[in-house]
Amino acid sequence: MRLTAKILGAVLAFAGVFFALQGAGVIMWPADSFMLAASAWITYGLIIAAVGVLLFWWGSRRPRI
Repeated sequence: MRLTAKILGAVLAFAGVFFALQGAGVIMWPADSFMLAASAWITYGLIIAAVGVLLFWWGSRRPRI
C-alpha cells in the first residue's frame, strides 16, 4: 500500500508540475494542447502537485509500532 502511494504520489507530482509549466507557457508541448498558456492550469497543476507530494510523503513515513 505504501509503495503504491509513493509511486502514485511521484506521478501526480510530476504531472502537476508539468501541467503548471504548460499553463505558464514554459512548456509548449504538445502544440495543439488546450492547456498551453492558460493561467487556470497553473493553479490546477500546483494543486495536483501538492496532492502528489503529500501522498508521497504519507507513503514514505514509517509505520508506528
